[in-house]
Amino acid sequence: METQERNIKVIIFKGFVVACFALLVFQSWQLQIVQGEQYLEEAVGNRFRLKSIDAPRGVIYDRKGRLLAGNMPSFTVSIVPADLAEEDQDYVFQRLSTLLQTPISSHDPGAGELPAIDQRYLSESEGYQPEPQMVELVEAGRATPFTPVPIKSNVPRDLAFTIEEERLQLAGVIVQIEPLREYLSSTLVSHVIGYIGHIPELEVGSYLGRRDADYDANDIVGLTGVELTFEDQLRGRKGQRHIEVDVTGRERGIIGAPLEPVAGHNLVLTIDVDLQSVVQQALQKGIVQADSESGVAIAMDTKTGEILAMVSLPSYDNSLFVGGISEEEYAQLSEDPRHPLVNHAISGQYPPGSTFKMVTAAAGLEEGIVSRTSLLFCPGTIWIPHRFAPDDPELAQPFNCWAKDGHGSVSMVEAIAQSCDIYFGVVAGGHGEFEGLGQEALHNYGLDFGVGRPTGIDLPGESAGLAPDDTWKRLAYGETWVTGDTYNAAIGQGFVLATPLHILNATAAVANGGSLYRPQIVREIRDADGNVVRPFSPQLIRKLHVSDETIAIIRQGMRAAVTHGTAGEARLGGVAVAGKTGTAEYPGQRDWEGNLPTHAWFTAFAPFDDPEIAVVVFVEGGGEGGMVAAPVAAEILGYYFSVPRSE
Repeated sequence: METQERNIKVIIFKGFVVACFALLVFQSWQLQIVQGEQYLEEAVGNRFRLKSIDAPRGVIYDRKGRLLAGNMPSFTVSIVPADLAEEDQDYVFQRLSTLLQTPISSHDPGAGELPAIDQRYLSESEGYQPEPQMVELVEAGRATPFTPVPIKSNVPRDLAFTIEEERLQLAGVIVQIEPLREYLSSTLVSHVIGYIGHIPELEVGSYLGRRDADYDANDIVGLTGVELTFEDQLRGRKGQRHIEVDVTGRERGIIGAPLEPVAGHNLVLTIDVDLQSVVQQALQKGIVQADSESGVAIAMDTKTGEILAMVSLPSYDNSLFVGGISEEEYAQLSEDPRHPLVNHAISGQYPPGSTFKMVTAAAGLEEGIVSRTSLLFCPGTIWIPHRFAPDDPELAQPFNCWAKDGHGSVSMVEAIAQSCDIYFGVVAGGHGEFEGLGQEALHNYGLDFGVGRPTGIDLPGESAGLAPDDTWKRLAYGETWVTGDTYNAAIGQGFVLATPLHILNATAAVANGGSLYRPQIVREIRDADGNVVRPFSPQLIRKLHVSDETIAIIRQGMRAAVTHGTAGEARLGGVAVAGKTGTAEYPGQRDWEGNLPTHAWFTAFAPFDDPEIAVVVFVEGGGEGGMVAAPVAAEILGYYFSVPRSE
């Protein structure tokens, strides 16, 4: 009986051994035969990888070939999620946090915490989300596990070598040598050039979905200025190489010949950096003297639309964005009430004041409302009848000229020279039996001169301005247009809004005989070998619907404004300057006489007989255009023509 039991146990044991062996054979068959190709592909995939090679970004020069934005080598520490095993990641995160002084997580910064963000900023920013750190970055990167996730850029050379020496202990960590943008001009042309950075989270999909694009989620792209506008040209085309890696993801060799990257094209701007520096200094001096905080000055070639200088103050240092700006620095810039990150030259919309009288003059002359010799009387104040009770003087509204005693009888040329408000108000709105233009004609001529439409300059963020009409007012305010609105619009007040570039472009069109060009900031695009792939070509928006005779009268009025009118501060020795002042009221605290605060404007061109350059100067809250903005323009033109100001 005992022998039989032992035999049964032996049989069971043998059966168990056979079953285990069969299971092992079956599993081996599954692994090697059924799923062999799959695991082989995965093994090869872990061992062999196709690695992209970033193309050198194109550099940026001024019109005379001086480097404004280039590239310099830098070290970036990244983690390849596929090579970071779960059992290793705690040590890797902790060690990198110590070496790089980078938080492990945005929710639990740990020992390597960066300088704290101002808690007041955090409390005032509803919905604020901290920047993702190592843990969040790596987790997000697991969607494309073989793509390196940048942890920190612009790492010091010695520290990069230390990390490289510890590679065997830091699984998945790689040190890459990458080009880092270098902005040599600091604050001088930051609004024009802009800056680069990682693709914004909300725009990753649009970049990855571009046709024929080779973007990765962690790529660096242009975010503002020409860096953004000309991203496709500056970017270049990535290369590729087939590499073999070890178990830590470290490169061991290259398989086959790599596909070399194609460097991005280089930009040659229309900007003259020497003139840009003079414009910035002159504008800064004017702002300080006017006790203002911001302003704009732009210079343009009247015959081509090339922007020779463009300054918006206050500015910012785009070098702060190289390698990533801190939250504290960005909060300081974005919360500054002067908005230094905004290019006010193209984005700021302001009442243009009397600089808009160029448009009213053109409309009045072209529509036959007045002629060169027509005289209108300016008593200092006129009364605009109420539309529902035109015979009731008690309901009439006063319309005042800036000259309280009036200008008397003036012609068009003298009205421009003396900037007579009543003259242009009556031309547009009429008075008594004199029938004026009306709001529709004034609106149409405003659009013709470019106000109310983007100029199309090759910079992002341009505002359209506003040439208002009855339809717009009904939609915006639920009210009908009244005669007083026409009077105000005629002198660049009321609802009219323009950017400094709008006024400059209109001035250049008057200077060159009626051609409205698209302003351009890039003169040439060249390849890496210096060959021109896109030369400069002036781009005509349209010819103004204004006769040569009308243009000539406006030009004479602007010349008279400098010789004996409101723009005497713009006179230069040896160069005939023509210009138009503007003192534009805006809502604010009134002074002791009850006057609203004013922006200071001045727009000009020179030489009068054969204009080469047009200039606009805007000083926010600066006061009188003739006293504040005109001297700034004179200093700019004096440098350009190498002549002194006249006394």
